[in-house]
Amino acid sequence: MIHALGQSLLLTVGMLWQVAWSLILGFVLSGLVQALVSKERMQAQLGRNGVREISLATAYGAASSSCSYAAAAMSKTLFKKGAGFIPSLAFLFASTNLVLELGIVLFALMGWQFTLAQWIGGLVLVTIMSVLVKLTYPKQLVEEARRHVDETSGHEHGDNVVEGKTLWEKLRNPELRVLVAQNVSMDWSMLRNDLLIGFVLAGLIGTLVPAGAWKALFLTGAPAWIQVPANALAGPLIAIFSFVCSIGNVPLAAILWGTGISFGGVLSFLYADLIVLPLLDVYRKYYGLKMAIYIGVVFFVTMVATGILVDVLFGIFHAVPVHNPNVRVDLTMFRLDYTFYLNVIFGALALYLWNVNRANPMDHGCHHAHEPGPAGAHDHR
Repeated sequence: MIHALGQSLLLTVGMLWQVAWSLILGFVLSGLVQALVSKERMQAQLGRNGVREISLATAYGAASSSCSYAAAAMSKTLFKKGAGFIPSLAFLFASTNLVLELGIVLFALMGWQFTLAQWIGGLVLVTIMSVLVKLTYPKQLVEEARRHVDETSGHEHGDNVVEGKTLWEKLRNPELRVLVAQNVSMDWSMLRNDLLIGFVLAGLIGTLVPAGAWKALFLTGAPAWIQVPANALAGPLIAIFSFVCSIGNVPLAAILWGTGISFGGVLSFLYADLIVLPLLDVYRKYYGLKMAIYIGVVFFVTMVATGILVDVLFGIFHAVPVHNPNVRVDLTMFRLDYTFYLNVIFGALALYLWNVNRANPMDHGCHHAHEPGPAGAHDHR
């Protein structure tokens, strides 16, 4: 047992080492976007459930880049301030699936195919969800949810964007580095528990669960027409009970991929960052039990369908990557390669931003780029 735990720890550290630079890069890019893009306009342009409003919400969500709890809070804020129900949900999908840092980490740990599939899948998720909600639009539930949000919401925080009439003026503003450092610090404070839990969980599962168990669970060797939909169903179910979201579930996805789960099954697992059990309870607190159940069902069906469709699409173009059964070994091999040098460079950048944030602590009374999740909720992405 001691040997197994030691191997789990080694695998955990190895995965952290492989993606450290990409995490820092993602946080910095996210911090830049938050400092340059205001949320005020997005709240004023999403009042209908039309294609234009859904497209804008998707673009704004991708630009906002936030953890799943903060994304749910912001989506609730948009809904409360008059955004349509579908654009509010589109924003939620986009801000957790179409984000830079997630794509970068996927590229570093699993390859470009997964990054591309995540971003294509994010658009497919929004499309399928929009169609499903339009076909089943629960008008009475939406009205009840608006009343529930009004009754339960407290004071809403705004965001802080660097001053400047043009993008170039904003980039030259000395305040930019301070805002970026503060945003990076806040994102890290929201994500660190989820990230650490995700990596530790992946290390334990990757070491303690035999490959044969995964192969049996995911019907490895079965015909594609059976395995692909079965895996797409199993992926979100695992995600729901893993309590780990978005970036935090990437290392576990890498382990699942190495053991033979189908491409679509891994993708549906990655897409399911918005239906972990604690987040479903957040929806209940925000919108009421009936609406939370409706959102959970629509999201689950959307994620399964998207996993299958993207799997088929990549199969048609022969873009499905080859399984890497040696993923555990690869993740525990430390070399003086590009990863080492990138970690040194971006580690220095992280130390610099940490020092800037320490010298300019955020005033939580007037600056809060993301609305916090409800009291008692852990921060997840």
